[in-house]
Amino acid sequence: MASNVSGTHRSGWEAESPWATSWTAAAAVLMTFGGIMAVLQGIAAIAKDDVFVTTQNFTYEFSLTGWGWVHLILGALITATGLALFTGATWARVVGIALAGLSMIANFVWLPYQPVWSIVLIVIAGFIIWALCAPRRESRETRA
Repeated sequence: MASNVSGTHRSGWEAESPWATSWTAAAAVLMTFGGIMAVLQGIAAIAKDDVFVTTQNFTYEFSLTGWGWVHLILGALITATGLALFTGATWARVVGIALAGLSMIANFVWLPYQPVWSIVLIVIAGFIIWALCAPRRESRETRA
């Protein structure tokens, strides 16, 4: 086990490779930014629900105000979890994976309202899940 010379070692944050650590930091940035954007998306849907164009007889049809509240609450949780990822908390990785999955589902159902934005956020959520599931050094050390 290597000693820490600089004194800034955070147990659990280090990854199998520098790429995985960088991807985790990128996931934290994307979660924070994506959460803020989801909050703004929710506010827009709550305040001006006549702005969005919808299709007739959509299978998952739901009140735009209701979807606005879903995006607002989910966005606030994602933002808080993204900020917690910067501390290296293990719980933030687990919660981040779950919230990214919920975000994928919410944006899938949001497709008829804003298709391009929804597809982009689905892809970003998939990237976040991958980055947060990257193998970490401590998982290898506990197996040995």
